[in-house]
Amino acid sequence: MAGESFIKGDVIILSVHDGVAYLPVACLTSNSLSTTRATIETQTKCDPGQTIKTAGNFDYSISADGLYIDTGVGGDITKKSHDTLLALQMAGTPITWSIETGLATNTTYYGTAVITDLNLDAPTGQENSTFSATLAGSGAIVLVDPIP
Repeated sequence: MAGESFIKGDVIILSVHDGVAYLPVACLTSNSLSTTRATIETQTKCDPGQTIKTAGNFDYSISADGLYIDTGVGGDITKKSHDTLLALQMAGTPITWSIETGLATNTTYYGTAVITDLNLDAPTGQENSTFSATLAGSGAIVLVDPIP
């Protein structure tokens, strides 16, 4: 394992475009990008007894967990948190997102998604409130910013 350059999770940051700029989703404790490719299975008389598989639709989802902070008026407006993500979810419009990969080539992934799940956890006592979000991808993941 000599020479590998391991990428720390801290540098892989999910951001959401607010119409002006990409703003990081605030105080994340984790975020993930999950991709899937469906398979189409066929059996024909040309290949008896064999199942032939071909690539089907590509799909992805993004999940994120973080600390709940005030990102509205009077709060930290340079980030997104549960409050602003809830407004986007309620509006129902797809959002444009980016994920910095931490690669040496400065590669960033971009895409469009709908916020499908958003949870706010508010424990008692001195514990911080947290949130989790799930975004369902719409279309392709691209390497060029779709917003000029």
